[in-house]
Amino acid sequence: MATRTIAAGFAAVLMAWSLDASAQTPQPATSDKDGVKVGNPSFVRRLVPAETLENAALQQYGALKREATSKGALLPANHPQTVRLRRIARDLLPHAHKWNPRAKDWKWEVNLIRSGNINAFCMPGGKIAFFTGILDKLNLTDDEVAMVMGHEIAHALREHARERAAKNTLTNVGGRIIGSLIFGGGAGELIGAAGGNLLTLRFSRNDELESDLIGMELAARAGFDPAAGVSLWEKMSAAAKGAPPQWLSTHPASDTRIKIIKDNLKDVAGLYERAKAAKASGAPMPPAFPGAAQPLPLLKGERG
Repeated sequence: MATRTIAAGFAAVLMAWSLDASAQTPQPATSDKDGVKVGNPSFVRRLVPAETLENAALQQYGALKREATSKGALLPANHPQTVRLRRIARDLLPHAHKWNPRAKDWKWEVNLIRSGNINAFCMPGGKIAFFTGILDKLNLTDDEVAMVMGHEIAHALREHARERAAKNTLTNVGGRIIGSLIFGGGAGELIGAAGGNLLTLRFSRNDELESDLIGMELAARAGFDPAAGVSLWEKMSAAAKGAPPQWLSTHPASDTRIKIIKDNLKDVAGLYERAKAAKASGAPMPPAFPGAAQPLPLLKGERG
């Protein structure tokens, strides 16, 4: 009981510290004149090593691909829908490291799995997967796919899984794990104790809304219509009349969510119009963002 009390008290102190640090830290990359306005990432995520979580994600993603391959469900690189997803990803990714400088070094990967589930995700380190159900059952346009993909990429960029693992550790594990984290060692034990299967991790409502906004900006900068977020959620709501799709069950949809997208379209309208005009004319796309000096990210297994 004493250990639990000490751990809970220490967790509360660290939480307060993280909130205070976040509030006082300037927003260097996310304060462009154009673009959505979101707060800083939670400082508490730093309690979990990013590399440790990304390695765990790599292992889980590899296991998923192996299982899908064994069942003939991992669609090949030349499948039209796989080609489509990777094309959209290549348009989005040059704009990613505005939100996380480490993202320019991630080994991005996009795969399509044959499954009736309406689902998609991006794991820490840039491992993206779509299920055919979300493309086929919702008949998604390219703009809508870009909004889904941008949303999931945003979760990885903002390290929501890392934040969740840190918070779970602080609130559920105890003094021994906290001590090993702060003073060294125990990284594997930490991830296991934090308990989140990275393939099915649920995020908070604030995380989801933040990812909606950042995903909307990624799509707009890449020349995809950010207003497609409205039609996407209308389709998701219609699909939920029966059993809620898996993607919807972990991503709360409501009229409020659609309203937030509509209310923030003005922040990305200029970005979209410039990118759309460049695409239509064949001119070079506008710079990824002010000060960007990143070569086009290449998806794993592809050459530029």
